[in-house]
Amino acid sequence: MLDVTTLSSPGEVSLFSLFLQAHIVVKLVVLGLIAASIWTWAIIFEKTVAYRRTRSQMDRFEKVFWSGHSLEELHRSLAARSNATMEALFVAAMREWKRSHETGAMSMMGLQSRVEKVMDVTIARESARLESRLLFLATVGSAAPFIGLFGTVWGIMTSFQAIAASESTNLAVVAPGIAEALFATALGLLAAIPAVIAYNKLSSDVSKIIMRLEGFADEFSAILSRQLEERS
Repeated sequence: MLDVTTLSSPGEVSLFSLFLQAHIVVKLVVLGLIAASIWTWAIIFEKTVAYRRTRSQMDRFEKVFWSGHSLEELHRSLAARSNATMEALFVAAMREWKRSHETGAMSMMGLQSRVEKVMDVTIARESARLESRLLFLATVGSAAPFIGLFGTVWGIMTSFQAIAASESTNLAVVAPGIAEALFATALGLLAAIPAVIAYNKLSSDVSKIIMRLEGFADEFSAILSRQLEERS
C-alpha cells in the first residue's frame, strides 16, 4: 500500500493525500463527482460551440431567404444535404408543399394545416436535439451537493469511529475524517455550481433559438398561404 507520508511533508495535507487516506466509500463519491464534473464541462463546451454555430447558420439562412431568392431554387440547393434548425424547417415545409402539388391535394385549408403540422413537428425535433444532454447538467446541479453530503456524512462517521477506537478527541484523531468530509462537500459544490449556471444559460439560449424558429415558421406559413390564395 502506498505510504501517503511520502507524498506530502509533515504539516501539509495535499488533496491527493486526502484522497488516498479516505475511506473507500468516500473515494467512490469523489471519483463519481470528478467524473460528473469533467462530463459537465465537456457538455458546456460542446453546447456553447454548437449554439453559436446554430445562430450563425440561422443568420446566414435568413439573409439568403429574405434576399429575394426563388423559394424553389433555395429548396433545391438545400434539399440535397442534411439540414438543421431553420433550414430543416424550410425544407420540411417546402417538401410538403411540393408533395401536395404533385398529388393534387391543393385544398387551401388542408394544405395550410399540413404545412403547419410539418413545421410544428420539425420544431419539436430540433428542440429535442438542441436540449439533448442538458438534463444531465440539471441532474448534476441538483444531485451533486447531496452526493457530496453523503461523502461528508461518511467522513464524520469515520471521525467518530476514530474517536471510539482511540478513546481520544485529539485533533490528530478526528482531523482525517473531517478533512474527508469537507473534501467531499467541496467537490459536490464544485460539480454543482457550474452545472446549474450552465444549465440556466444554455436553456435560455435554446429558448431564444426556438422562438426564432417559431417566428420564422409563422412568417413562412403566411407567405405560403398568400401564394396559395393567389393561385386559387
